[in-house]
Amino acid sequence: MSSSPPKVPFVNLSLQHQPIASQISETIAKIIDRGDFILGRALAEFETAFATASGVKYGVGVACGTDAIGLGLQACGINPGDEVLIPANTFVATIIGVIQAKAIPILVDCDPETALIDLTAAAAAITSKTKAIIPVHLYGQMVSPLELLDFAKCYDLIIFEDAAQAHLAEKEGYRAGSFGKAAAFSFYPSKNLGSFGDGGMLITNDREIAEKVRTLRNYGAPSKYLHSEIGTNSRLDNLQAAVLNVKLPYLETWNRDRNLAAQHYDTLLEPLKYQGIVPIANRSGSGHIYHLYVIRIAEKSAIDRHTLQQQLAREGIQTGIHYPVPCHLQPAYQSLGKPGDFPHAETLCRQILSLPIYPGLSNTQIELVVRAIERSLNW
Repeated sequence: MSSSPPKVPFVNLSLQHQPIASQISETIAKIIDRGDFILGRALAEFETAFATASGVKYGVGVACGTDAIGLGLQACGINPGDEVLIPANTFVATIIGVIQAKAIPILVDCDPETALIDLTAAAAAITSKTKAIIPVHLYGQMVSPLELLDFAKCYDLIIFEDAAQAHLAEKEGYRAGSFGKAAAFSFYPSKNLGSFGDGGMLITNDREIAEKVRTLRNYGAPSKYLHSEIGTNSRLDNLQAAVLNVKLPYLETWNRDRNLAAQHYDTLLEPLKYQGIVPIANRSGSGHIYHLYVIRIAEKSAIDRHTLQQQLAREGIQTGIHYPVPCHLQPAYQSLGKPGDFPHAETLCRQILSLPIYPGLSNTQIELVVRAIERSLNW
């Protein structure tokens, strides 16, 4: 017997895809007819379009966001043994990208209200080997560009943005990816701008960095059968690029819808703050694109996260946790720290819960979610 569909799914991609399905099908058919699958016209068009939308000159499509970090750091001049500052509560892909560049990830704690990297903690972690900082624009909210630019100037560091969750996010007059030396994006299907598989992009205003990544992504070959670098095979497929190029013109509207949904959540959840249900703080206003809408279930709450998640599931409401274990407590990365080293990150990872959010999520569905939380608190 099949289970009934959820009343409120965590993600509903069909609401995005159905209205533009014919455009996508026509675009894919043209590529199939041309037989133009690798490093072709559709990729070049999307690289230009996404870079322009993000406020930079160059975009280089790669196989995934992780490769965009790893190849991008190499192109920015990060060398083996260099230290790179990253937040302890990021997804492990950020760490993997640093390791791919043969650099050393140095974890620092986060701000407990925004979940973004704590620059005071980052300053305390700097050594003579520190060469870069990766601000992760987590959940769709940017780390302050102005503060980061001052920080990088003060300590002579490269800013490399991890914007995997921040497509066209804005803050202080900058778009995500436009103020660092370079930036990495992911086009995983559930992202605000998602492909039909894996995909990523490096964006930058530096032509040399862009050309270096173009070479590295294609076996280290700046031209066919001439291998000037020890590269890899990491190319964004034309089919994926074509799909993304169809979706890109809708992205600002989709981001606006997410922000409006988050505002409705905020209003309805405001009375529950006194019961320990606290949304992650928005310090970016309409520039927050809400890839995820995340709440904290504080220790003072009458319910714990596991129980709340189970109660919501029973009512047909899907939720997620991004992310349940901080990086230094993951079995593969315990060399990066021990329990207690990053208390804010550890507390957040115990408390956070991601609620459904996507373009097309109705106010009625949001109200169902919040009413279910209220009932769970009074169970």
